[in-house]
Amino acid sequence: MIQDPSPKRTPLETLGEFALIDRLTSMVQLTQKSTTLGVGDDAAIVNHGGKDSLLSTDMLVEGVHFDLTYMPLKHLGYKAAVVNFSDIYAMNGKPTQLLVSLAASNRFPLEALEELYEGLNLACKNYGVDLVGGDSTSSMSGLVLSLTAMGEVDKGQAVRRSGAKPNDLIVVTGDLGSAYMGLQILRREKTTYEADPNFQPDLQGHEYVLERQLKPEARQDVAALLKDLDVKPTSMIDISDGLSSELLHLCKQSVTGCAIFEDKLPIDPATIRLCEEFGLHPATAALNGGEDYELLFTVSISDWDKIKGNPNLTAIGHMSDADKGSFMINQVGDQLPISAQGWTAYTTEETQK
Repeated sequence: MIQDPSPKRTPLETLGEFALIDRLTSMVQLTQKSTTLGVGDDAAIVNHGGKDSLLSTDMLVEGVHFDLTYMPLKHLGYKAAVVNFSDIYAMNGKPTQLLVSLAASNRFPLEALEELYEGLNLACKNYGVDLVGGDSTSSMSGLVLSLTAMGEVDKGQAVRRSGAKPNDLIVVTGDLGSAYMGLQILRREKTTYEADPNFQPDLQGHEYVLERQLKPEARQDVAALLKDLDVKPTSMIDISDGLSSELLHLCKQSVTGCAIFEDKLPIDPATIRLCEEFGLHPATAALNGGEDYELLFTVSISDWDKIKGNPNLTAIGHMSDADKGSFMINQVGDQLPISAQGWTAYTTEETQK
C-alpha cells in the first residue's frame, strides 16, 4: 500500500489544550459499569460500591509551568500537590491519596529532589492525604512532574460542571488576580537580575501576592461551609486557568450563557495597587490571570439569602440562556464578550506561567 509521502500535519498550537483533549478523546468509549464519569470535568468518578472515587491527574513541565529561577523546589512540591487536591475539592470531594511521578535531568542532585519531596510531604500532611506511590526516570530537558490525586465523595454528591441552569447565581470564593500579580513581580525581578547579576531582589511588601503564586492553598473549607449553609452547588470548577476560561467551561458543559459584573469581582487591595503599578486593569488580572485555585460555582437563586454577606463567598453574576452569550458588564454598563484569554497550552510562547 502506497503511503502519502507528505501526510497532513496539524500544529498543536492551532487547537489549544482543550480542543486537543476533545479531539483525542472523541472516540473514547466507557465500558466499565464502575466508571460513572470520564473525561471532561475536574476529576473522573469511579464507583465500586459505597462512596464515589474521584481521580484527577496533572503534569508540570519546567520552562512551561514553572521557572526554577524564582520557584524554590520545596514550594514547587507543595504547589504541585495542592493544585491536584484543588481538582478534587472542585468536585465537592475530599482528596485521600496522591501518586507522584517525576523525570529529572542529571543537573539535579539527590538533595534537590529531597527538597522537592519536603514540599510534597508537607502538602500531604496539611491536607490529610497519603502519598502512596509513583515513578521516576531520567529527563533530557529538566524537571517534569506528573501527579495523580485520588479522593472520595458520598455517592451522588459529586458536583459536576454540567448542572447549571439559567438564572443560577455565579459565586466565587476568596479573591482573584493575586497569583498573577505575584508572577509579574517575580518576572520583573528576574529580568532585572539577568541585566545585573549583582542586583538584590526587593520583595518586601509583596508577601501576599507572592504567597498566592508560590504557595497557593486549595479551598478545603468550602464543602463544609456550604453544607453548614444548606447549599449545594449546581455546578463547580476550580480557577486554575483564569476566571474567563473557567466560566466558559461551565457554560459549555451546562449549555448556558452567563453575565458577570465587573464591580462585583473580588480583588484584593494589594492586587489593585500592583495592577496600577504595572499598567494593568484589575479586571484583566482577575479574568485572565489564573492560578488562583479558588472555587467557581453556581447555586440556585433561591439560595441567595443563605450566602449573601458571607465573607468567603461573592456572587458575581448569573447564568443565562445559551443564546444570550457570555459577557461581563463593566462599570459604565457596557456588555463585553468573555473570551478565554487565560492559560493556553501549545502556543509558540515558551513560558506562559
